[in-house]
Amino acid sequence: MSHRFCRVSASELCALLRPRRWTVVLVTTPCFAPIIWDGTFDSAILDTPFRNTTIGLTVFAIKRYVVFLKVFLETADKCFMVGHKVNYYVFTDQHADVPNVLLQEGWQVVNLEVCNYPCWQGVSMHRMEMISNFSKKCFLHEVDYLVCLDEDMMLSDHLGVEILFSLFGTLHPGFYIADHQTFTYEHCSLSQAHFPRDEGYFYYAGGFFGGSVLQVHRLTKTCHQVMMVDHTNHIEAEWHDESHLNKYLLCHKPTKVLSPEYLWDERMLCRPPFLRKLRYVAMPKNHQALWNRGENTFSINSHMQACPVLLTLWLCLSGLQVTQLCTEKDVKAATQLCVTAFLQQGEHLNSFLQGI
Repeated sequence: MSHRFCRVSASELCALLRPRRWTVVLVTTPCFAPIIWDGTFDSAILDTPFRNTTIGLTVFAIKRYVVFLKVFLETADKCFMVGHKVNYYVFTDQHADVPNVLLQEGWQVVNLEVCNYPCWQGVSMHRMEMISNFSKKCFLHEVDYLVCLDEDMMLSDHLGVEILFSLFGTLHPGFYIADHQTFTYEHCSLSQAHFPRDEGYFYYAGGFFGGSVLQVHRLTKTCHQVMMVDHTNHIEAEWHDESHLNKYLLCHKPTKVLSPEYLWDERMLCRPPFLRKLRYVAMPKNHQALWNRGENTFSINSHMQACPVLLTLWLCLSGLQVTQLCTEKDVKAATQLCVTAFLQQGEHLNSFLQGI
């Protein structure tokens, strides 16, 4: 998988980084599905029709990622679907290391044993398959809705039934105000995740999606099937399951879309003023240590790590993709998010350029 370099001319860079006076916040999609932001719903009204609803939440705690489970479960117990019954489905190869967290009455953690994959690509390749298989095997009979999350995150504010609908996706925080041409859709025409260049309204994050169990089963089953077609043809979509998720949501429009309030990384992104709440945020991590891999690692000076603006400028001018010790996937993700940080922090660039 090759790196995606960021190369722009000086004039293009200045235009890209010019501070924006205002940002349009969409509250519906072109297909009239609601986009959920703070202030667009009333929790008291929404809670009533979901009174007898059971929600399933899936997370993958593979290898050392199990260390994130305690904080994840503790914050979820305080913020996730409060007042409703929740089943946590933990896909793990470290059953003995799953923490025993005291949860609300009626809530339970169900450990689902899975293989020990040597790298994150293995998990990415089979995550859809595992959710699909267990949806058919037990989720359909145990819960009404499924919420599929990354586990290396924590809840920092209320996250309730406002997200529930037959099928929902979450706007990727690195692209929610970016131009369409910057979306990292799959453009390899041989891949099942291929996106025609003029199609697609949004870029969805792979770390937060869900819906009714039936709809999630259809989504994950379809994504796994097309990933296997690619695998048979020795093709790997650039962003793996996220690429296939975006293709599925192009063909099967979500009935609800979650704003970046529901998926955010405060270390990589400057919070814009219209983002009034951060409900699900990334925890600090070192991916290389978590996966215990020595290949494809990079380093950068600490002052570059601390300032996304300086990092992105350096990336643009040098054509390199570098971040703190991390895997190739994280290098790409950091670059995407830093470009967005540039759009939000243009005023800092002016003072920086004047000091060069």
